[in-house]
Amino acid sequence: MGSLVLNNNKKDISGEISISGSKSENNRLLILNALFGNPIQLKNLSNSEDSELLQKALKSTSETIDIHHAGTAMRFLTAFYSIQEGKEVLLTGSERMKERPIGVLVEALRSLGADIYFVEKEGFPPLKIVGKKLEKDFVELNANVSSQFITALMLIAPKLSNGLKIKLNGKITSLPYLEMTIQMMNQVGLKAERIENEIQIYPVENIKNQEFTVESDWSSVSYFYSIAALSNSADLKINSFKTESLQGDAKLIEIYRNHFGVATDFSQNQIRLKKIEKFNPEHFEINLNDTPDIAQTIAVTCAGLKVKCKLTGLETLKVKETDRLVALQNELFKIGAVTEITENSLEIIYFIPPEKLPKIKTYNDHRMAMSFAAFAMVQNLEIENPEVVVKSYPDFWKDIEKIGITSIAK
Repeated sequence: MGSLVLNNNKKDISGEISISGSKSENNRLLILNALFGNPIQLKNLSNSEDSELLQKALKSTSETIDIHHAGTAMRFLTAFYSIQEGKEVLLTGSERMKERPIGVLVEALRSLGADIYFVEKEGFPPLKIVGKKLEKDFVELNANVSSQFITALMLIAPKLSNGLKIKLNGKITSLPYLEMTIQMMNQVGLKAERIENEIQIYPVENIKNQEFTVESDWSSVSYFYSIAALSNSADLKINSFKTESLQGDAKLIEIYRNHFGVATDFSQNQIRLKKIEKFNPEHFEINLNDTPDIAQTIAVTCAGLKVKCKLTGLETLKVKETDRLVALQNELFKIGAVTEITENSLEIIYFIPPEKLPKIKTYNDHRMAMSFAAFAMVQNLEIENPEVVVKSYPDFWKDIEKIGITSIAK
């Protein structure tokens, strides 16, 4: 598929959709399940490409594991294979994956005794990993590294002879993701705790057979919050969400209520989004250090409503599927928002008329495609390479069609 032209002739949206399980929860559970011999029966699994690639890798007997664009899989599997005694693998991915640094995680694992080698460029995939028993029980790293590096260490920790203490130096980035890992580990019968900047995971031999229903993905529902905010009126029902979510992106509820006038009601594991009448959004500044995955969505919402904003805490966006800050700046300009970016922030400073039919580049980044799709509530636009959404939300284009945004393949 080359591109999609999106349009929404009615500015009032309504409907009911279901979103599959959270990729973040799903992938943590897949690793834990594999480590303990699959005692967990998983329900409402994520149908994201990332999760399917991880599942396939964990079942593979091949000596070469190619996880394509799946960053979470690359990080979690680096730790996973390092403790598979007697197994040797080459862990590789796409050309973009070979540009995403992994040296911090490799060094942390090496400090525990792991045998991991950089095959091409120092500090980057592909990796040769020779699995062995790791005896050490303490590792120290900077707290501002990707939470996925820290989570990768946490997930293998119960299988280490003496467990693992992780000391984090400085301010922790994306803390909700670490809290999610701790809570999920405890829920399935492991023992994990955090006291300030120290995480302690205790050794466990087995966990009991059980069922675990994965909550639907809050990052994926963010696009519907944006669509609701940009509508004249909205009444959307979206299934499989919990009031006490483990996911940091559930902060959407307060962000969109306070800044964009979208109210959230819970009823029997379903959320209902409604547009608050006569709500006037105003300039705001917000730190998204804990929720960087919803930065693109918020920026597009602001552009559509012509609301100036400053989004900070975005340092991890530089090393995602693309440099998301540069990509955002380029594409926001096409829909009429002029921005300034730094290493960790994006500010919308003024507005110009948007292009007649903005043609949005997606940079092989699923979140670029989905966040900009919401702008169809304001005017028609074209999304290049729309198939990138399979990484996290394969049914996205079908689901937005259900609520009134139509698309024509070009």
